[in-house]
Amino acid sequence: MRLRALLETDALGLRLLGGEDELDRSVRGVMTTDLRDPSRYLSGGELVLTGLAWRRDAADSEPFVRILAGAGVAGLAAGEAELGDIPADLVEACARHRLPLFAVHETVAFATITEHVVRQVSGERAGDLAAVVDRHRRLMTSGPAGGGPEVVLDLLGTDLDLHAWVLSPTGRQIAGAGETSLPGPVGTALAGHHLAAVRTGRRAPHRATVDGTAYSLFPIRNTGRGALPASRDVRESVLSDWLLAVEADASDWPPARLDLLQGVTQLIAVERDRRDAARTVRRRLAQEVLELVQTGAPPAEIAARLRVAAPVLLPGLGSAPHWQVVVARVEWSDAEGRAAVGAQAGSGASGSGIAGGPVAQALLEEILVDPAVTGPDSADRIAVAHTGEEAVALVPLPAVGASAPDRDGGRAEGPDQDPALHADVLLAAVREPLSAGLADDGRLTLGVSAAVHSPEGLRGALEEARHARRVAAARPGRVCAAGHHELASHVLLLPFVPDDVRRAFTARLLDPLREYDRRHRAELIPTLETFLDCDGSWTRCAARLHLHVNTLRYRVGRIEQLTGRDLSRLEDKLDFFLALRMS
Repeated sequence: MRLRALLETDALGLRLLGGEDELDRSVRGVMTTDLRDPSRYLSGGELVLTGLAWRRDAADSEPFVRILAGAGVAGLAAGEAELGDIPADLVEACARHRLPLFAVHETVAFATITEHVVRQVSGERAGDLAAVVDRHRRLMTSGPAGGGPEVVLDLLGTDLDLHAWVLSPTGRQIAGAGETSLPGPVGTALAGHHLAAVRTGRRAPHRATVDGTAYSLFPIRNTGRGALPASRDVRESVLSDWLLAVEADASDWPPARLDLLQGVTQLIAVERDRRDAARTVRRRLAQEVLELVQTGAPPAEIAARLRVAAPVLLPGLGSAPHWQVVVARVEWSDAEGRAAVGAQAGSGASGSGIAGGPVAQALLEEILVDPAVTGPDSADRIAVAHTGEEAVALVPLPAVGASAPDRDGGRAEGPDQDPALHADVLLAAVREPLSAGLADDGRLTLGVSAAVHSPEGLRGALEEARHARRVAAARPGRVCAAGHHELASHVLLLPFVPDDVRRAFTARLLDPLREYDRRHRAELIPTLETFLDCDGSWTRCAARLHLHVNTLRYRVGRIEQLTGRDLSRLEDKLDFFLALRMS
């Protein structure tokens, strides 16, 4: 707004004392002060209000005005309540520095002027921002994204002083203004608040307080080609929609500002639609490989498809990667609380009538993203297909290193740290918000296979991941996962386990030993069989093999190093026993 507009507003009671030629200056804010030197609080463009308490004599006016002029303020308004008339020395100082000077009638409170200026300036900024948002929306809709959501978030920060972030349904930051990142635990908590509010049908924006800070949460609806009709069940999209988190309480915002934020969410939805379109190729590759594996296609044909997939999922990879399979299933209860029986019957829909496959596919694409990675394109290495009620992810690993699992199921530290996925780690950061989105009628179960090194192992890995998911489904809780290591001492004792799973289990334990024996003629397999047959007795085993005990200890140590198992533990002895008997 201009100074001239203030002078023309009778309710403000301003009288011009000097600077008529400068009335077209823009006012970008207002500041009240009685400090002799307020320069540290000035950034330029302010209308400064003062009650003249800083003035002791005529000599004080010149330095005070010089400081204001040097800071680039728009004008000075002095109250008449303290001294009656405005001192002539102040009028003369303002004239020398070409600083517009106003007298404020004693009946007008500074708060009245401040409120008027703030309201006018904020309204103009919002209008300017709305025009920019509209222009940006047209650019993004008609062509390549003009900088992505970050551009609009930057505008919210600079023009409306609003800090905002775009979050995934698990709380992962997808976009933010500048270099200010939302702490991971805060994003997770906000996502949980948002999902819980959506499931209970509360009207947006949703208010949440985390660590004493208030946030307003705006849903970002998918409006693109994959959008669902507004009349469809909210459960079909609640676990895949993004949200806009604004660090402010929007409960008392005027309709114009709320409309502006709704426009921002629509603009970001365009970027979301582009992201989904970019995933089409990866999804198609995963679907083709899955169909080949399930139909028993020759390994050479599967290998050919994997060679096509590897450069897309891991650009620049020099050699064929290892692969892991992850299976996920989302099931909903019906209105009477019954479990999703349709999926178990193979009908392709749960008992609630909601197709679980697409929901699980979108959710698995999010879960498999490293939570430390930000940005909408951070899932480039994830290829997820869906069949019936389950989603199947094909995850490439650059190369499984030499490190072995530690005693707690994690990975040993070192330069060759294993990049394989682990079920408990996958869900650790997302369990809380997803549980809120699943509420009382939804359930997510997930199974992770071991890494396989060739196309021949994919079918076994798929069955292994499916059996791991069934182990997870037997546990209580809304969000559960199980890994391949949990199948070793449990599922393999059951008679219905397919041969593919048995082969995957024995190969995982014994193939490293067989390969080492082939290259070094070390006889690790015969040593293992004899060691188990002697019930782990070092002296009896060494005598039977005609070895020194230290030589036997070296061989057993090599077996443990290659497999990551501990032959002093009963569980690991049992696993080796079963693997040898089934091989």
